[in-house]
Amino acid sequence: MRKKRRDGASAVMMLLLTMLFLTGCGQSGDTDGKQPVNVYYLNKEETRIIGEPYVLEAEETSGQIGELLLLMSQAPDDADNKAVISSAFSLLDAVLDEGQVILTVDENYRNLDPAAEVLTRAALVRTLTQLDAVEYVSMKVRNEPLTDRSGNPIGIMEASMFIDNAGDEINTYERARLTLYFTDESGTKLIEASRSVVYNTNISMEKLVVEQLIKGPNNEELFPTVNPETKINNVTVKDGICYVNLNENFLTQMTNVSSEVTIYSITNSLVELPNVNKVQISINGNTEGTYRESIPFSTIFERNLELIE
Repeated sequence: MRKKRRDGASAVMMLLLTMLFLTGCGQSGDTDGKQPVNVYYLNKEETRIIGEPYVLEAEETSGQIGELLLLMSQAPDDADNKAVISSAFSLLDAVLDEGQVILTVDENYRNLDPAAEVLTRAALVRTLTQLDAVEYVSMKVRNEPLTDRSGNPIGIMEASMFIDNAGDEINTYERARLTLYFTDESGTKLIEASRSVVYNTNISMEKLVVEQLIKGPNNEELFPTVNPETKINNVTVKDGICYVNLNENFLTQMTNVSSEVTIYSITNSLVELPNVNKVQISINGNTEGTYRESIPFSTIFERNLELIE
């Protein structure tokens, strides 16, 4: 277990740590302190991030944020890893505002290698959002919002955006914009939603779509279409047909959601991908049954535009 170090911290980070401890006094986001977390660092090749266990000493949320940022600016215990906040750019400020940490960096941040930049964000977000009072992280370059390579604002980030394979640390990450179909309050119509995610390139886009559908919508205006307890056995594509193999939890009905809406939320979302034209769904590899005694799993489904609102 790592012990807190004071050596090697930059003057900027020491100033930031002091500021955060001072501004954290009396905040509603206080915790009991001594919280175990993982502090994430880059590996030497800058192809993944690695977590090192650490027990926080600060008791207030702002102090804990400063403590974590200070650690991320220092050389980690493992010599094969690298600090996330390095001489390549400067962290100028960190503000906690209603569950969101707003980080301000200097212009040098834009010069980071694209892959290293995504991993840097992933490390910062996954480290800071372990705190009970921190749900999101956003970043600014001076007074301008951080943007991707296409000039689109990155916006607020949460840990779930940085998707990786179970049990693995982050490898190579890319950002994707998915078109997903959820439902309205009546459960009889499909409503299109756009979602930006940063994902591990080891996971297929088809599986990513299904995972995001199971996760459900991000706002209160949309409603889920798939039982959130559903587990994915596997997702494969052959000759333009996407074969989605789910476990038996998929059969549990969502309240007020029609059978067609559930089936075509999956189908319509998947056929938005360029390599998918049709979809077949099975339960534990079995296509002999029916969904809610009305839709045969042996059916190969195509896009349904009539359900879209």
